[in-house]
Amino acid sequence: MTESGALGVDLHLELAGGGSRRAALTRALRDAVRGGRLAPGTRLPPYRSLAADLGIARNTVADAYAELVAEGWLTARQGSGTRVARIEAPTPDAPAPSPAVAPAPTYDLVQGKPDPATFPRTTWAAAARRALNAAPHEAFGPGDPQGRIELRQALAAYLARVRGVRTTPARIVVCSGTAHALRLLARVVGGTWAVEEYGLPFHHRLLLDGGVRTVPVPVDEDGALVDGVRGRAVLLTPAHQFPTGGPLHHDRRAAVVDRARTGGALVVEDDYDAEFRYDRRPVGAVQGLAPDRVVLMGSVSKSLSTALRLGWMVLPEPLVGEVVAAKGVREQYASVIDQLTLAEFLAGGAYDRHVRRMRQRHRSRRDRLTEALADRVPEVRVTGIAAGLHAVVELPPGTEARALAAAERRGVAVEGLAGFRHPRSTAEPRDGLVVGYATPPERRYGPALDALCAALREALGPPANRSDLRES
Repeated sequence: MTESGALGVDLHLELAGGGSRRAALTRALRDAVRGGRLAPGTRLPPYRSLAADLGIARNTVADAYAELVAEGWLTARQGSGTRVARIEAPTPDAPAPSPAVAPAPTYDLVQGKPDPATFPRTTWAAAARRALNAAPHEAFGPGDPQGRIELRQALAAYLARVRGVRTTPARIVVCSGTAHALRLLARVVGGTWAVEEYGLPFHHRLLLDGGVRTVPVPVDEDGALVDGVRGRAVLLTPAHQFPTGGPLHHDRRAAVVDRARTGGALVVEDDYDAEFRYDRRPVGAVQGLAPDRVVLMGSVSKSLSTALRLGWMVLPEPLVGEVVAAKGVREQYASVIDQLTLAEFLAGGAYDRHVRRMRQRHRSRRDRLTEALADRVPEVRVTGIAAGLHAVVELPPGTEARALAAAERRGVAVEGLAGFRHPRSTAEPRDGLVVGYATPPERRYGPALDALCAALREALGPPANRSDLRES
């Protein structure tokens, strides 16, 4: 390659110290190689371009290069330019060893994470190319804190078709996920919120950090017991109670909406995995019953990837301006390019096709889990509806801690139901494991089930020695 063909290679050098400019450049290059800033094989800029960058004569650069070639720091070959020589440079002393950390588990059965290998790279990349080609120039300027109109239009159409949501693009605010949505709502709504007694502690901490006091509401197989719910808002997971697994009964859906209307409260609906119901079509969102009293939150963390920080809120019209103001005047959280890509992914049907594939995969995973437990550990029971990316394995009273310890010994990462219980819950604690079946790659899912069943057998003991056996 000619020198002109290599123009544009940047190199940061400080010509410090005494002596001539050539000596300063030679010293700076030598220090950059010795310190590892210039790796072996790195091609250096041509004489002319480096001289122009540093404001020195071309011959000064040529002389410095020649000196370092002679010393063995650089190599120069016709047609290949000047490069850093492949030599053993001194390395700094090794840092002190860090404290010992626990080894990573062999099998990941933690809830809430789809297998990263299932991300639809090819179709996502194709959607990104189409979206970028179609995007107007202004899309690459300062972002709209409410979110790109293309995505809000696509979400309005998709949510109406799939979840029975009643909205317009003007009432949708794009955010970086449910956690971001809760932070914004805590700031705007404030006050005391009723929350399900089993839920994500992370969400409860977010609300607390935002100045919101949370009061637990009991849950059973029909979802939250909404009688007597009080507060500025109530946070629910109606489609699939997290983590216990029951859907909110239709009578309770109507009751919570009535209480919100008469009491001036909000229902905050976390629609976190509603795409994935396996025994029947999911019921519509509660938002469809009362668009003026319900905030619906959603994201792609369960359907596509936790790495895509994209979510949305469907808001009652009076809240839109306040939430956008709380978000700030510049979009800081959700990449415009990702927003445009998701809009194309939704509008072109690729999202529906991906969800259908994942629905089949997750249903098969759940079936394998329930069958393995029924065959090998019939004393436990899988509870909740056939939905989502996790299942709760109900355990005999007093055995959860033993089951978690046995799972850890066998390299299984799994969570106990107690970890999701609100600290102020007054209901009788339940023993169980929250088993995520979506994360392991296919070749490791069978061994993961084997290890989980072995851990449960170890924790519960031989069947003949147990007096608390229950039918599955």
